[in-house]
Amino acid sequence: MGFTKTKIILPLVFILVIISLLRVLKLTIVSSSSLSPSSVHPVFALTSIKQQGFPEKEIRFLLDIIRQKSPCNILVFGFEHDYIKLHNINKGGTNVFLENNIEKVKSMKGEFKMFNATWVYKVEYKTYAKDAYKLLKHARSSANCDMNSGMSNIMSECKLGLTGLPKEVMETKWDVIVVDGPCGDGPGSPGRMGSIFMASVLARAGNGTNVVVHDTDRMIEKWFSWEFLCEENRVSSKGRFWNFKVPNLMIENNSSHFCSH
Repeated sequence: MGFTKTKIILPLVFILVIISLLRVLKLTIVSSSSLSPSSVHPVFALTSIKQQGFPEKEIRFLLDIIRQKSPCNILVFGFEHDYIKLHNINKGGTNVFLENNIEKVKSMKGEFKMFNATWVYKVEYKTYAKDAYKLLKHARSSANCDMNSGMSNIMSECKLGLTGLPKEVMETKWDVIVVDGPCGDGPGSPGRMGSIFMASVLARAGNGTNVVVHDTDRMIEKWFSWEFLCEENRVSSKGRFWNFKVPNLMIENNSSHFCSH
């Protein structure tokens, strides 16, 4: 026939390799599609475990932003031990922390009891990281989440509105807002969708408020920052921190949308 054994064996090996690769691909697709309907959307499936503490470059980056505005009004969602330094940088200003972990709240009140103009409030988060994509779709389609729908409507009807925040938080014009809470380190944990959304709402009542979001290596933090704080407002970044300078909505833009595009 003119065919040597080598000429026959090589095509057979090639065919077997292709069949093996196709089987692996099929198993991968089946495994991915076997996730339950309640699973988080693929966009948010890469949420990583929150790292503890800050590299020196990150905390220095945050403190430099505050130095430029001190004395000022600072609102922080969440708490890490390095945030104790904010009091020394912001002498004469106001520092407010919102934390959902009761043990952290007790510890913080002990740490801050000797500091003037520093308050800690216990808050509750009712939205979970696994629901991030559904909440994003809700915010995009619901007029109740638009900026021109009014604060009371946003708080009562928009699923991203955080209810139960202290009156002082809602009425203060904040110079710097830091989003580093809740932990959001797994699908069943409270996510930062609401805190990023509320930071964007409160910032637009200020006068050039800086909103600094931590853990932007994680998909929820990244996508919700893009959606509500806007890439065109991002002025700097360092490590896992993104810094947005958010204009006053009524002065700069009469649109109901958070971002220009």
